[in-house]
Amino acid sequence: MTTDVSQFIDVDRGEIQGEIFHSAAIYEQELERIWARSWVFLAHDSMIPKKGDFLQTYIGEDPVVVVRQKDGGVRAFLNQCRHRGMRICRADRGNAKAFMCSFHGWVYDTAGNLIDVPHEETAYNPETFDKSDWGPRQVARLEEYRGFWFGTWDAEAPSLLDYLGDMAWYFDAHFDRYANGYEAIAVHKWVIEANWKLNAEQPASDMYHGDVSHASAKQVMGIGPTKEREGHQFSGTFGHGTGWWDLGGNTKRESVGDDWVAQNHDQVVERVGERRADGIRGHANIFPNFMFLHNGTIRVTHPRGPGEFEVWAWTMVPSDAPAEFKEEIRKKVLRTFSPGGIFEQDDAENWVEEQRIMRGFMARRSPLVYTMRMGDAKRDQNNLPGLTVDHPYADEGSRGMYRHYVDMMSAESWAQVIEAKVSRGEPVTYREIGLEGIAR
Repeated sequence: MTTDVSQFIDVDRGEIQGEIFHSAAIYEQELERIWARSWVFLAHDSMIPKKGDFLQTYIGEDPVVVVRQKDGGVRAFLNQCRHRGMRICRADRGNAKAFMCSFHGWVYDTAGNLIDVPHEETAYNPETFDKSDWGPRQVARLEEYRGFWFGTWDAEAPSLLDYLGDMAWYFDAHFDRYANGYEAIAVHKWVIEANWKLNAEQPASDMYHGDVSHASAKQVMGIGPTKEREGHQFSGTFGHGTGWWDLGGNTKRESVGDDWVAQNHDQVVERVGERRADGIRGHANIFPNFMFLHNGTIRVTHPRGPGEFEVWAWTMVPSDAPAEFKEEIRKKVLRTFSPGGIFEQDDAENWVEEQRIMRGFMARRSPLVYTMRMGDAKRDQNNLPGLTVDHPYADEGSRGMYRHYVDMMSAESWAQVIEAKVSRGEPVTYREIGLEGIAR
C-alpha cells in the first residue's frame, strides 16, 4: 500500500508537513520510487583511474561496486552474493582481478560475472545450475558527464543529459573549467541523525540561513553579514537546484594559487564564459543526493532510515594545479565542510534538531513555510537557462525539489513522471546552451 505524499506537500501554496521526514512507511516508498529510479552519482574518473580499480558505494541503501573495466569502461553492480546475500566486496576501494564472497567463496569477475563456485561439480546439478544465471544484479544504466559517473536501476529512466537538463549549464560552471578536469584528493565520511531530504533541500535553495546559522563561523573568518547584492536561484525539472551571489570579477583571493588561477583565467573564460568563470559558484544539489559547493566540496548523502543519513564528501581540485594549491584547497574544505568543519557543524546541528522536533505529533502536522519569492520565477530570463529567480533568498529550488519528489512518489513508472511534467509545461529534454546562457 502506497502513501499519497501530496497530502503533506502543497507546492502551489508553499507548505510542507513534517510527516515526510519522519514516517517509516514513506521512507520505504522512497527506497522504491526515488532511489530505485533516480540517477545517482557513483564515482569520478579520478577515483577509479586504472583497470581493476573499484569503489564501493550505495544507491539508497543498496551497496554497489563500481569497477573500471579492462577496456576502460565502467561497470556497476549490486554488492550482494547470489548464494546467501553476503557482500561480494568488503573493502571501500582498491584494485582487484576478481571478488570472492567471504562466506562460501563464490567468485565474481570485475564485470560481475560468477566465475567460480567451490565444489560446483559435486554440490550442484550441472543440468539445472548455470553460473551465468547467478551474477549480481547490474545497475541498469551507467552514464558519464564531465568525468562523473551516474547510475540508475531503472532502464526506463530518461537519459542522464535529459535528467540534468539545464542543470548541466550550472554544473559546468564548477567542473568544466579546465581542459584536464578535476580529481578527488580526500574523502571524509560521517553520520547525521536526520532525514536525507533536510540535507538535500539546503544546497538546492537555502542561501537564507548563512547570516544566522553561520554567524560565529563568519566572525572567526572575518566575514561580515551578507550585503544585499544581485544573485539568483535555479530550479530544475527533475528536482535539481542551485543558488549563488553574482560575484563578478571582484572575488577577493588570498591564496598560494592566485598566480595559477590568474594564468588560467582565459582558459576558463573560453570554456564556460565570463559570467560563469567569475560569478556562478554558490552551492547546488542534483536530485536526489549529489551536492557540490564552490570551494571544491562534492558529497553524496546515503539514507539510513527516515531519521539518519551518511555523508560521503570529497575535495575536488583542478588536476593541473600545483601541489601546494591542491593542499590549500584540501585544508580549506577540512576547516569548513568536513565533519569538524565550522560551517558543517552549524548545518548538522540544525538538521538534527529539526529531526528531533519531527517526533512530535503536532509538530509533524504544522505546515512549514516554503513561500520565499513565490511567483517570481521565470524561464530563460537574464540570459540564464531554465527556471530562475532574481534573488538567492528564495525557496524556488526547494519547491522544485518537492514538486519532483511528489511526481516520483505518486507515479508507477517513469512514463507517468514525464507525463505529469509535460502536462505542466515543464521541459523534459536536454538542450545545448551557449557559453553566456541561452544566447547562441
